[in-house]
Amino acid sequence: MARTPTLTFDRGTLILHPPPRGKAWMDYATWDDRVEKFRIPAIRYRSLVEALQAEDVYFIDEAKEFYPVDLVPSLEMEPYPHQSEALAAWKLAGRQGVVVLPTAAGKTYLAQMAMQSTPRTTLIVVPTLDLMHQWYAHLEAAFPDAEVGLLGGGSRDRTAILVATYDSAAIHAETLGNLYALIIFDECHHLPTDFGRVIAEYAIAPYRLGLSATPERTDGKHADLNILIGPEVYRKRAEDLAGKALAEHEIIQIKVKLSQLERERYNELIQTRNDFLRQSKISLGSIQGWQMFVQMSARSQAGRRAMLAHREAKEIALGTDGKLRILADLLAEHFPARILIFTADNATVYSISQQLLIPAITHQTPVKERHEILTKFREGEYNTLVASHVLNEGVDVPAASVAIILSGTGSTREYIQRLGRVLRKGNIENKQAILYEVVAEDTSEERTSARRRGEKRAGGAGEAEGAGGAGDAGEAGEAGGERKKPGNLQVVYGRGKGRSDKAAEQLEINYSTQNKKSQIKNSDVTDRVTESSPKRRRNHPKETED
Repeated sequence: MARTPTLTFDRGTLILHPPPRGKAWMDYATWDDRVEKFRIPAIRYRSLVEALQAEDVYFIDEAKEFYPVDLVPSLEMEPYPHQSEALAAWKLAGRQGVVVLPTAAGKTYLAQMAMQSTPRTTLIVVPTLDLMHQWYAHLEAAFPDAEVGLLGGGSRDRTAILVATYDSAAIHAETLGNLYALIIFDECHHLPTDFGRVIAEYAIAPYRLGLSATPERTDGKHADLNILIGPEVYRKRAEDLAGKALAEHEIIQIKVKLSQLERERYNELIQTRNDFLRQSKISLGSIQGWQMFVQMSARSQAGRRAMLAHREAKEIALGTDGKLRILADLLAEHFPARILIFTADNATVYSISQQLLIPAITHQTPVKERHEILTKFREGEYNTLVASHVLNEGVDVPAASVAIILSGTGSTREYIQRLGRVLRKGNIENKQAILYEVVAEDTSEERTSARRRGEKRAGGAGEAEGAGGAGDAGEAGEAGGERKKPGNLQVVYGRGKGRSDKAAEQLEINYSTQNKKSQIKNSDVTDRVTESSPKRRRNHPKETED
């Protein structure tokens, strides 16, 4: 008598034995001589099961250990249209895919909606411990009767709903892989790394949701999200949601001239660097060019001098005294509004904090002190806060109406995250947010600014901080903008009017993965998921979570 094929989970892979009839499953299987059985990548679980069901193959599924959970929400709000559209698009794509929404557009509540419409054991993966605790607090409040646990920071829970850091989830991927039907990847651009991707690859979860404001990666690995999670199913920009879910906002670029002494020194340093780059035939228009510059700087005295010159020139551009004067003017102009100041380095943070007596947060700030500062900022005891990269991601920053970027990287992700810190509407009607970008004129900062805003500079887009002369930045960042000239050159490139296409054309979707041909009872993969659509309660005003 023939034995029934059995599907089992084995440390991040699947074993199917004895081999079933039919051919469809063979596309996923590889023979393993060590155990003399066919082995399948765990990430192919859903495709494999659906292929077996399509051929009416009877099998025993011992791989899955996920199960339905009762998610009765106590925290419900009327979703914004973009949240409903995103949820519908995700379901239309088979509950697998990436949703791209700007910071403060309500990604956390969208995830809650996805959990309610897919009530199964759920793993939420986040990049930092701060975010882990924020998610935990939100889910505890949203689902008070559900069992919510943590994995990371010393916690090793095994619960129906688990919030884990990427690092901890990757370490335990082989044991977590078959426990959860739904995985939510917050800030999913962290997933496609050599270390983190195993969270998705070793998991059999048939349902996957990726969330990010900026999924694109400079190494191009964001393309792997199509395999690890699913395709991008929905995208909105901050401009699309301005005046609706997000505050109306204005972006103003203020250009600051270097002093005569700063300019002379800057030009001298750039000349030293560029002479070396030309002699070594190096162009900094690519990552490979920069890597070559770093390597060459360690091999000769001339290379060392060029690298030191590059760093000193950058310090001059980032920390010119003119920026501090502009900062003081802006603080006086907008007092007593809530203001966030961002810089690229800790030294500038501490300098501003000491000179202007402004509370500061860096990666060196103890957790309790950081919490106290943010609490006082939220309650209005502090009106202004200065920080470096530490508030870019993974920290719940209280709503502010003005952000001032004194310096930063060329990262579009960092730029969007900083803008998002002032876009949260809160309870303020007709809120008008402002982002100031203070840039040293005719320096490499202009090219850095253009890169982070996604602008392409004619003839210079690839020469970011490259081998061009000190004044080769030209008029970067001004294309397509509106000029104002109140003293310093002020470039307003403001609110874009373009809107991206909706990924879902309809909101009411009767979605089911049920395969009518199959008679196999494998409900956690194929049965229609019971939905609990969010409804607004009177005692919960419309709001969003980052």
